[in-house]
Amino acid sequence: MEPDLFTAAAEDRQEKDSAASPLAVRMRPRTLDEVVGQRHLLKPGSPLRRLVGEGGGPAGASSVILWGPPGIGKTTLAYVVSKATDKRFVELSAITAGVKEVRAVIDGARRASGGYGKETVLFLDEIHRFSKAQQDSLLPAVENRWVTLIAATTENPYFSVISPLLSRSLLLTLESLTDEDLSGLMDRALAEERGLGGAVSLAGDARAHLLRVAGGDARRALTALEAAAGGALAKGEPEITLETVEETVDRAAVTYDRDGDQHYDVASALIKSIRGSDVDAALHYLARMIEAGEDPRFIARRLMISASEDIGLADPQALPLAVAAAQAVAMIGFPEAALTLSHATIALALAPKSNAATNAIFAAREDVRNGLAGPVPAHLRDGHYKGAAKLGHAQGYVYPHDVPGAIAAQQYAPDALHGRRYYEPTRYGAEARYADVAEKVRERLRGEGG
Repeated sequence: MEPDLFTAAAEDRQEKDSAASPLAVRMRPRTLDEVVGQRHLLKPGSPLRRLVGEGGGPAGASSVILWGPPGIGKTTLAYVVSKATDKRFVELSAITAGVKEVRAVIDGARRASGGYGKETVLFLDEIHRFSKAQQDSLLPAVENRWVTLIAATTENPYFSVISPLLSRSLLLTLESLTDEDLSGLMDRALAEERGLGGAVSLAGDARAHLLRVAGGDARRALTALEAAAGGALAKGEPEITLETVEETVDRAAVTYDRDGDQHYDVASALIKSIRGSDVDAALHYLARMIEAGEDPRFIARRLMISASEDIGLADPQALPLAVAAAQAVAMIGFPEAALTLSHATIALALAPKSNAATNAIFAAREDVRNGLAGPVPAHLRDGHYKGAAKLGHAQGYVYPHDVPGAIAAQQYAPDALHGRRYYEPTRYGAEARYADVAEKVRERLRGEGG
């Protein structure tokens, strides 16, 4: 039997008895106009609208790759296409399918096209899980338009999708859903007959908590709303309260305004706890930010800053670790990103601390702002152009690799700054080694020592 996104039997049951399906399923958009968010991808003439047959014209619909974090509508868009188009629609998951299944779909598409003039749309979920060979098997079908491919991925396609397939498809980046998007979706679910049909209303603080719980995920928002509505109706209450949401969703409300002072206060407390090496306090503030639905990329950026500002060369691996964490967070998103942020926070909190690198650049910039600069010494100036030697440029410069130890005793700073010290290393952690090296190098530059 040919794989399908949603079986006819399930659809018939859903239409006859909507209560048999979860709220998130009942509220699935039926048209592109009902899709939450992604306005930048749904303009007239867009590739997605062409996939559902809008626009007409001689140009055929292009294959597309949908890239974005989990829970923001990649599968929903494929569902809308399947409902809105008269094209043959087939779904495969890269988790369970292989080359054999791909070839079967392609063969079926060629038969449908040749025998009935029916076009095929192939939805391939999690394409990043396909190997290079498996992705290669899609190329002839995409290139010859035997199928129109809709591929979904949560990972950067430039790393996870082969170049030939990328070049034959349009890459569409999906944006995270905003609280406004999710709030509008909940309003529809509360009011529409296929949703809750006006059976209950939603208190403001309860709505704010549901939005935090959802974390930008539409399915999670509707699942939590349905559970809370069930709790309110069981108690005979016409309104969903914060207390009911807490009871049914099983998550305490976090007092946190992502757009107000709390946003900056908690972020500040996280960084200061890391700076103070209190790993437990740092994890508490990290947890508050996560539970409040803070953007994980914002947290990761703060950790990268902390690695240079408060640790520096006391642990030279702190910054690479923080950068790797930020890259991982950008690729995986919540909920798994919480593990990566915890990993990085613990490592930074327990690392030896030094703000020497921070103080060094602050001091150097302060001198520049105050006009303490001066001309570049003549022997350091560019000597590659004609006439430079007549000006004395590059004359007398000692090439460090020509002397023992590769450190030549010569002046590098302008006269006004000669002998000025900006970097004052600590003796904490690995920076103790840099302190010894810096002092010995300065001696050699002055012509002292061997």
